[in-house]
Amino acid sequence: MLYQQNVASVADKRGAKRESGDAIWRSTTILSVRRGDRVAIGGDGQVSLGPVAIKQDARKIRSLADGKVLCGFAGSAADALALLDRFEAKLSQHKDNVRRAAIELAKDWRTDRVLRRLESMIVVASKDATLMIGGSGDVIEPTDGVIGIGSGGMYAVAAARALVAHTELPPEKIVEQAMRIAGEICVYTNTAISVESL
Repeated sequence: MLYQQNVASVADKRGAKRESGDAIWRSTTILSVRRGDRVAIGGDGQVSLGPVAIKQDARKIRSLADGKVLCGFAGSAADALALLDRFEAKLSQHKDNVRRAAIELAKDWRTDRVLRRLESMIVVASKDATLMIGGSGDVIEPTDGVIGIGSGGMYAVAAARALVAHTELPPEKIVEQAMRIAGEICVYTNTAISVESL
């Protein structure tokens, strides 16, 4: 039996109310690290429904634009995949210009009534840029090349920044190690990690 809320209602992240009986899907952890001329992005495999981990090996990293862009998503899978489809269309429209495609997606996401209801965040990485795109019109490029989203995102970011500062590891290894640390701390993150790099 799936976990159900015991309280009458709780506020979700957009302030809307969820009625009793609705299960809350928890996010995942996505981390991207850029070092030198390489960038890596990784995600864990856990899907949680309330306090129950119902899947251990989900793949949350996608390759777009013939392998030139990597994307990771946190939040509702259906919403994230809808956003990735739209982002890929923007990439095609703007000739694989990741920054322009991200800004155009964020503009649509902010102003379109249907898109505004999507509950997901995405991180995109190319040879030139690493960006986090959020539903409130956010497009954020990290100063230090390290960004994370999802339930364990900040744990992974903290670990990655320490590894960047104190090791010479390539970004793939930093992502893997930092994600393992996050998986040991965050109950909504596991250590079934997938990593892709450019």
